[in-house]
Amino acid sequence: MRQTLRTIAIIFILAVIINYPWELAHSHLYEGMSDFGLALWYCFVASLGDGLLILLIFGAGCVALRRSDWFVNPGRRGYFVMLAFGLVIGVGVEWTAVHVMERWAYAPEMPVIPIFNIGLTPVAQMLALPPLIFRAVALSHRGNERDWRGGD
Repeated sequence: MRQTLRTIAIIFILAVIINYPWELAHSHLYEGMSDFGLALWYCFVASLGDGLLILLIFGAGCVALRRSDWFVNPGRRGYFVMLAFGLVIGVGVEWTAVHVMERWAYAPEMPVIPIFNIGLTPVAQMLALPPLIFRAVALSHRGNERDWRGGD
């Protein structure tokens, strides 16, 4: 159990660190983000939310693949979990935030997915970054393989 909690903490921390530059890079595609100081803060808060979303993908993988270390050697099924849940989360969060809750709006430069009228870059973020994050977590523990097998 201790190893699983440690893994969750590492996933969250790396997810925040890896998502923050993405959030900063596409912040100009949102309305009201021209103030760089404000963008730094909003992007940090968004990256904290991204960390939680990555933990949802981790949990989905644990349930679907019945292993808490499923991302160490994910194979096709593991990558399918990352991409499928990343797509569902990306589309779901963005659609809800834009069309239901009206939490943010896009600048004219934001490329949109026509069917859903949501931003392409936030959905791409949830497809591109989870495999990188999970790979980084797997590599961070590579030196102590015994922890992966015995710690749950």
